[in-house]
Amino acid sequence: MKKFLVIGNPIEHSLSPTLHNYWIKNNGIDAIYEKQKLNENELEQIILLVKEKKIDGINVTVPFKKAIIPFLDELSIEAKSTQSVNTIFLKENKVMGHNTDIVGFEASIKKSKYNLANKEVLILGAGGVVPSIIFALKKMKVSKITISNRTKKNAENLEKLFENIEIIEWGVVPNFDMIINATSVGLKKEDDINIDFSSISKNKFFYDVIYNPKETSFLKTGKNLGNVILNGKLMFIYQALSAFNIWHGIRPDIDEKVIKLLDND
Repeated sequence: MKKFLVIGNPIEHSLSPTLHNYWIKNNGIDAIYEKQKLNENELEQIILLVKEKKIDGINVTVPFKKAIIPFLDELSIEAKSTQSVNTIFLKENKVMGHNTDIVGFEASIKKSKYNLANKEVLILGAGGVVPSIIFALKKMKVSKITISNRTKKNAENLEKLFENIEIIEWGVVPNFDMIINATSVGLKKEDDINIDFSSISKNKFFYDVIYNPKETSFLKTGKNLGNVILNGKLMFIYQALSAFNIWHGIRPDIDEKVIKLLDND
């Protein structure tokens, strides 16, 4: 039986096992997918298990998408460009790191029918998934990308990877068409991002990469102010589909059953 994992810290919120095990069962694959909470000093050991073929593939979530890179043999173009890895597999005895968050985010926007061309986007956060989002936004020809992060230095590090992004102080709300919460604030239902959006006009697009819970306080605020909202469920599903295809050579269908499978709250 093949073994797959998602690793992170925290990891309790992850619905990756629910989705992957559903697809594994539906496609008659002899495999199991589990979640494992790790500390950073355990990353090297988990990659050794991939080299030894004791683990067949790994998904990586917060906070290890960059920290895992030194232990990998090769990176895909997408992973190298973003310095972010969320999918690991063995190819010709080399441990490969790939980034499927880019296609996940892009597919979720296309599915929402929102046209990002020439739009101004504000991103809250500078963590693991943000380089992937910036990469995708640039592909989708947005006119401006602004980053706000509590620790400004972390946001400024993104300027080493990408040109033409603006860094602003946390709590400042510039004009935007779309705002993305890419922080972990919202994983707990009582979390509040504590930014005042009362000055913005209606019909903005509030997007949260968090999918569990399905409506964070950030999204509730956006909705209450008369804006379009979308959580990270479709991004999560499409990045998972891409990883599943890498590991198993199968592209499973995404239907209403799959989408409802993840509605657990």
